[in-house]
Amino acid sequence: MAITITPDELKKSAVKFRKELLMMIPIGLDSSLQHMTPRLGVQYKETVGEIRGNAELGPYDPDRKNTSTDIKGRTLEVFLGSVIKEFDPNDAWQSIYGSMTLHGDGLKNVPVEKAILAAEIKSISAKMNAALFSAVRDDAGTTSAKLFNGFDTIAGADITAGNISAAKGNLAALAAAISSSNAVDSLKGFYRGASDELQSVKTKMFISKSIYNNYVDDYQQTVGAVPYNTQFQKTFLEGSNDLCELVALPNKKSSPYIQLTTKGNMLVGMGGGNDLERLDVDRFSAFLVTLSLAAVFGVQYETVSPEKLLIGKLYVSA
Repeated sequence: MAITITPDELKKSAVKFRKELLMMIPIGLDSSLQHMTPRLGVQYKETVGEIRGNAELGPYDPDRKNTSTDIKGRTLEVFLGSVIKEFDPNDAWQSIYGSMTLHGDGLKNVPVEKAILAAEIKSISAKMNAALFSAVRDDAGTTSAKLFNGFDTIAGADITAGNISAAKGNLAALAAAISSSNAVDSLKGFYRGASDELQSVKTKMFISKSIYNNYVDDYQQTVGAVPYNTQFQKTFLEGSNDLCELVALPNKKSSPYIQLTTKGNMLVGMGGGNDLERLDVDRFSAFLVTLSLAAVFGVQYETVSPEKLLIGKLYVSA
């Protein structure tokens, strides 16, 4: 039986489920966000960073005093973005109904109008995910790639400013391009160049799909059929005692950097339905409806301390 969705129904659903729908923005970011830490409710800027206490117990001395606590602040800045999207609600419904994302009994518990709007929001947030590392903020821009500064862009700025450097222990330049014949040694060497503190905790190594494929192929050639080589796909870096997870993401394609860090250090700031964000549906043409969405978004490293972050600068031939 045909289902007809009216603009009025979509508008009512947008009002009724506004905050819940805005909270669905992370769905399109899930492939990356599962390895990062979301910060919801951010408005414009939020101070983050590392607080280091330096109190130390020593032989009894009533007059000895420790120096002050060291606070290294960073700013998680989110930017207000907007999109106006025209779409045919009935086409959107057919797409949802025919997909494997939501079907069968799952549809019984979800209002059709809400499902349609959620699908459109997921599509919008997927574009934000694609720009998560490479985005460069441009006030005159028109795409997600110009909405905020991505993780690679921020790393580049910190390198230029001297906050990330080889001397400080949070930057390592790879001496050769990573290939299917050297990927294992290259990534292991990079990892072992990290601070002892970083090597002692669970970390994520953010790399491109091509680097990961080279690693898997090189690993297979290197270890062959030894007893512990039980599967072709490798999730953790060899020699890290399963502490370093290899995270290969499509949005790292053509990236000039590798990030070795903790999940908690990769911050993704979102509004989470705060007062700056809005969601509305209107009808301005005979057959199409218009979705208007305003949302805030931005990313930041909580700290660039070598105990929490090591940036690998990939080799570029002259």
